[in-house]
Order: sequence, then structure tokens, then C-alpha cells
Amino acid sequence: METIRRFLKAEKQSFFLLGPRGTGKSTFIRKVFPDALYVDLLLPDVSRNYTAYPERLREVVHANKGKRTVIVDEVQKVPQLLEVVHSLIEEKQGIQFILTGSSARKLRKAGVNLLAGRALMKHMHPFIAAELKGLFDLKKALEIGMIPLILNSTNPMSTLQAYIDLYLREEVQMEGLTRNIGNFSRFLEAVSFSHGAILNISNVARECQIERKVVEGYIGILEDLLLAYRIPVFTRRAKRAVASHRKFYFFDAGIYSVLRPSGPLDRHEEKSGVALEGLVAQHIRAWIDYSHPGCQLYYWRTSAGSEVDFVVYGKHIFLAIEVKNASTIHPQDLRALKSFGEDYPEAKKLLVYRGKEKLLRDGISIQPVTEFLLNLK
Repeated sequence: METIRRFLKAEKQSFFLLGPRGTGKSTFIRKVFPDALYVDLLLPDVSRNYTAYPERLREVVHANKGKRTVIVDEVQKVPQLLEVVHSLIEEKQGIQFILTGSSARKLRKAGVNLLAGRALMKHMHPFIAAELKGLFDLKKALEIGMIPLILNSTNPMSTLQAYIDLYLREEVQMEGLTRNIGNFSRFLEAVSFSHGAILNISNVARECQIERKVVEGYIGILEDLLLAYRIPVFTRRAKRAVASHRKFYFFDAGIYSVLRPSGPLDRHEEKSGVALEGLVAQHIRAWIDYSHPGCQLYYWRTSAGSEVDFVVYGKHIFLAIEVKNASTIHPQDLRALKSFGEDYPEAKKLLVYRGKEKLLRDGISIQPVTEFLLNLK
């Protein structure tokens, strides 16, 4: 695939760049900072050397006085380097440090707060439609997702399966995050049915026959490896009783597509509808991180069962979004947005669907989902 310009904005000060494997962190950094001093901790010998002697980084930086930018790729492999980076920043030599990582767990344990206020926190997401432009294919995105590593493969489905196996083996098993990889594999399949839904940990534990506390730990692993996330319910100025539990999503539609088993009893529309909601969610998350970092992503659900898929709330943005996996819109499809509008008349209401026409109905903007995604710039 040709090189795609990413919407992530590089900073002039030091920053962390976090994101799952394969989302293009290294490619982006190498392109934007071609002359930087580069430390690649994915190389076994480099990782071993810095693990044994983290102060080596200080020696290398001081020996390369002409390098004003230092990149440490996959810094969670040797988290002890954070203390060295912290002390180098304190020297105030005007050196910019860029620290990439695909695991939040080890960074937290190593005391990432050492760099609080000294390094920004940035996130790299899978491709979004507006980055791909004419290369974006909705059907393909729902099947294999938007991870650059997968889209660039000659055999995307095999690569996607290998990607999941890699995390199971390398990130989970080899780093000792769980001793029973069989239990974790069963958990992944069971929790795939919670994608785009309120997460009921007890039900997941019962489905995969694993203790509830273990399942809670597994969910934490997914979130720490940036493979999944949860969004809270919108409760500001609530006029009615609302749900309290968060909704669960895998970070990419392709991951969900592979993990969610399909059989004769499964309706294609059910799986594709959830995949579409997840695809929209990952686009909104990227749009917020890249362009509107002051915003937060929520969903809205009343105790009576009225639900709006997404609420984007920020200083200048208040947007309620409903996702429908249908080519036509019926009156009942607008009920939840109307209810939300009654409680929050300030909000802009938007419904995205699989149809081709743009409509305005009862104050609700209705857009084709492909057009909506392509306009998230």
C-alpha cells in the first residue's frame, strides 16, 4: 500500500505515542523524524543491552550531541529507561524524547508519572476513512478492520489471525500476564459477544467457565495492551434514571470479526450491525484524539431502555450519534435520539445508516455511514 498521510500531529516537545501493535507508530515516527537518534527495543540484542544497563541511553545521547530528537521505540520493553529519560529531560539540553509503546501496564508500573508535565500523551489509532480517502471500502473495513499492518498484507485474513495469535503468545504469555493461555483464549471468544454492549462480567465468566475475578483481570489485560476499551454512560444534568455500566469495544472492527465465532444459529445482520457500531466508535475515538482532545466519548441509556450509541461532549461540541445497520430509516429508529433531544436540546443529533441519501427528519441529520466516516477529518 502507498504511504498514507496520518492525521496525528507531531509535537515539538517530548511525548509518549501509545497504540496497539501494527497501527503505524514506528512508520509515522521514522517518516516525521528521519534524522532522530533511534533506539529500537523490539530488536532482542538492543533490548538485552538496555535491560542490563539502562544508563547506556545517557551515554548514547551524550555521544550524539548533534541529535536533537531521541526516539525509544516500544519503551515498555525496558521501562527502567523512563528514569534515565526523566533525568536527561531535567538536564534541559533541549532534546526532544519520543517514547512509543503498545502496553500501558508496564509504563504505569514503572512510574510513567515521573514524566508528568514533561511529556505529552498521544495515541495512534488504526487508519480512519478520511486518511485512506478513495481507498476506503466499508465492506472490507467491517471484515478485516483498519489496522495498517493488516491492510498492507497480501493475505489480510491470515495476517489478522496471526496478529491475534502474536498478542496471545508474545504480549500475554511470554510476559507472564496469565499462566493459563487456554482460559484466556476461551475468554476472548466469550467477550467478543460483548463488543458494542454493556459488559456483564458475571455472564462472561459463566460462559467461559472462569472465575469472575480472573475475567476482570483478563479485561484489564486487554485494556492495558490497548486492544479494548470501555466508554461510560453520559450522566450530565440527567433528567431520568440512566444505566451505570460501561460499554465494551475491541479497538478495531477486524479484531472483533475474527474473534466473534459464527455458526448456523448466528444471523449475519446481527454480527455486521455490531461491527458497524464498533467501526464508527473507533473512528470517533481517533477523531477526538487527533483533532478534539478536550472531548470525551460516552453513550446514553435510560433505565427504561432508550439508548443512543454515542455522545461526544466537549467545550464546543455536543453531538449525539445513532448507528443503524439498515438502508432505510423508520420512525422508531429516531425515538432514542428524540428522547435525548428532549433532555438535551443543545445537542446536535445525527443518525448514520447504510443508505445513500442525506436526509433531515424531525431535526435529526441522517447521513450515509461512508460519507460520515470520510468527513471525520
